[in-house]
Amino acid sequence: MSQILIKQGQLIDPANNINRIADVYISEGKVVSVTDEPAGFTPTTVIDASNKIICPGFIDLSTRLREPGQSRKATFKSEAIAAASAGITTMCLQPDTNPVIDTPAVAELIKELAEKAQYPQIYPIAALTRKLEGTELSSMLSLKQAGCIAVGNAQQAVKNLLILRRAMEYAASHDLLVMFRPNDYWLGNNGCAHEGTFATRYGLPSIPEEAETIALAQCLELVELTGCRMHFGQLSCKRSVIKIFQAKKYGLNVSADVAIHQLHLTQDDMIPFDSSYHVLPPFRTEDDKQYLRQGLASGTVNSICSDHQPHDVDAKLGAFPETEAGVSSLETLLPLMLRLVDQGEITLEQGISALSENPARVLHINSGALTVGFSADVCVFDRELTWQVNAQNWKSQGVNTPFWGQDFKGRVTHTIQAGKLIYSLAD
Repeated sequence: MSQILIKQGQLIDPANNINRIADVYISEGKVVSVTDEPAGFTPTTVIDASNKIICPGFIDLSTRLREPGQSRKATFKSEAIAAASAGITTMCLQPDTNPVIDTPAVAELIKELAEKAQYPQIYPIAALTRKLEGTELSSMLSLKQAGCIAVGNAQQAVKNLLILRRAMEYAASHDLLVMFRPNDYWLGNNGCAHEGTFATRYGLPSIPEEAETIALAQCLELVELTGCRMHFGQLSCKRSVIKIFQAKKYGLNVSADVAIHQLHLTQDDMIPFDSSYHVLPPFRTEDDKQYLRQGLASGTVNSICSDHQPHDVDAKLGAFPETEAGVSSLETLLPLMLRLVDQGEITLEQGISALSENPARVLHINSGALTVGFSADVCVFDRELTWQVNAQNWKSQGVNTPFWGQDFKGRVTHTIQAGKLIYSLAD
């Protein structure tokens, strides 16, 4: 029987309002104590966490692992290793795999791939519509029964609002979470950059913020109509934060996240013709970035995700609009959060909460906290440890990141998933 003792670390567990030097005792995959040694406890593994932070393992609400269908870009195995090295113990997988996650058989395949990669806590998000085509509802109930944690349409448009309404009514009747990235496909017009100075200067097809805010406003009206649980993913602009604030104020059952890179980069940071800055939604203005940060600090935006999208080299070659959007971002999640703390934008407790407690609440799972009896998902990290994003340190198969070659402060030293040590920096 595996028993792990993590000793003398600074335990930060926002869900239980704990911030003190403590020991964590783990037995049979569960947290058994965070203060006193349980009777008969004989650790098989001891982790010295002196001068380190102990916190709940991170829960990532939006990832792509490129399997099934695009294993040339990445695999469950490669990205599970990257996630473990980043302190991430649970990942939600977007439905735009190949084949799409729109049948129980594909959901079962996802579970098998996760087990083979020895990283079982990968939750599939089911397709809201068949083949993500936006015209016909998927079999949401059977997908929920097959283990899907939520439903969503990834980056794809739902063709009309009646279909979206019916989908939300169906989801509400089965208490299914809808995860929705607000984007009006037609206003977006296949753009690749924010409708602003950068796009104008380099003649790039652009995406106005209204593509996000109008889709968001329509969806909020439907939330009020249908009463469904709605999570808005990867917000990118000021007016979206304001709309979420207003919706929460009036009692709508909504939550929201922001991708970590959107909290640090704007159109002004983009290097011309460098496709590692090609993301959807696009990097917007300094004002938008500051509002996203304020939204996070106030709790309006309650979670941070990686929005991890690894690509092979070919996908990022060519003219900027022809390249594929997305950043490989699992491994920069923690240090970029800590950078926000060092810049005084949020407290360390808020940052940890946005990566653990709050995503768990969004998903309605017993995780994101070191509560006695909960599954032992734990991250131990050194706030002061510096490292560089380079080929020696990088685990993900996708090297498409605008932070390549940069120095970061803060690194995970140990990751425990369901009581099993899945990563140790010393190994």
